[in-house]
Amino acid sequence: MLKEKKILSRPEILTGAFTFCAGCNHGTINKLIAESIESLGLREKVIAVIGVGCCSTMYNFWDTDAIVVPHGRAQAVATGLKRVHPDKIVFTYQGDGDLAGIGMHEAIHTPNRGENITTFFINNGIYGMTGGQGAPTTLLGAKTTTTPLGRVASEGVPIRMCELLETLSAPVFIQRVALFSPAETMKARKAIEKALKCQVEGRGFSFVEFLSNCPTNWKMTPLESLEYVRKMSDYFPLKVFREPQ
Repeated sequence: MLKEKKILSRPEILTGAFTFCAGCNHGTINKLIAESIESLGLREKVIAVIGVGCCSTMYNFWDTDAIVVPHGRAQAVATGLKRVHPDKIVFTYQGDGDLAGIGMHEAIHTPNRGENITTFFINNGIYGMTGGQGAPTTLLGAKTTTTPLGRVASEGVPIRMCELLETLSAPVFIQRVALFSPAETMKARKAIEKALKCQVEGRGFSFVEFLSNCPTNWKMTPLESLEYVRKMSDYFPLKVFREPQ
């Protein structure tokens, strides 16, 4: 008689139902991070530092230590937590406005110091929670509530965070991934585990950028929004920018 074997289940870390908009990749990313934490046996060591924006509801779904911090200050708080609790696994979860906008100071100086933390950066090119304003990563030509005719270069060229961090010598792992297909989603899962392992091994700062979608503010269906994420990857190339040595 064949025995049943469980091959897939909801991570135990995730305890509540997601309240993200239909089709939003935040839920997928949350699940991938939770799966990676459990597969590495880190559940009891994790402290999640959550930025402002759509991600700020994340603590409702996680059965781990977590703190929601002022806009842009996630990496500063994570630095303090890690220095006081060096045995903990500390990661930040931040959107593009939080990290690449008001939090740009921390986004540069934290990795430049080589802090032994992990940052998960969700780049959907828009301020999702506050009404769909243009973000530092909004593509040229994209229409938002603050760029109704389409973003132009005089309003700022989209910032490529991975490329910016690659100019620093201290970060040990930098990768950009996307979630527009199952194959790319699996690459994202592997990147998450690699980033967390860097911290477990005490190597230093690790950074994973996720090209994500925002069907609601992009005014697209979920499928259309995934195709737009694919388009984003033309400007934000998917690649490993730095591997741990």
